[in-house]
Amino acid sequence: MSKFNIKYLKPFKNIYVLVLIVFVVWMLFFDAHSWLFHHELNGDINELEYQKEHYRNEMAKDNKAIKELSTDEGIERTARETYYMKKPNEDIFIIEYEDSIPKHKKDE
Repeated sequence: MSKFNIKYLKPFKNIYVLVLIVFVVWMLFFDAHSWLFHHELNGDINELEYQKEHYRNEMAKDNKAIKELSTDEGIERTARETYYMKKPNEDIFIIEYEDSIPKHKKDE
């Protein structure tokens, strides 16, 4: 057993190897520019890029809605469909299908 231990511990007797190991451990875990810190920052960057893309898509949808509402026909259609507004002397019938009505629990 002692020869086995000596065989694997021999490189660690060299001062340069010890300094290199300490330097690598320090740079990976403890330094201000460590690998762990950069890994967290890269995760934050990916999250922010995802949010940026999401907000760009939302802006595109909003711009499309603004274009639609810039015309009189678009305003009238939105008022009729969303807010159930009507012209004078006009009747509106709202048709609800059975599958669109929420089902109540038996306990209520």
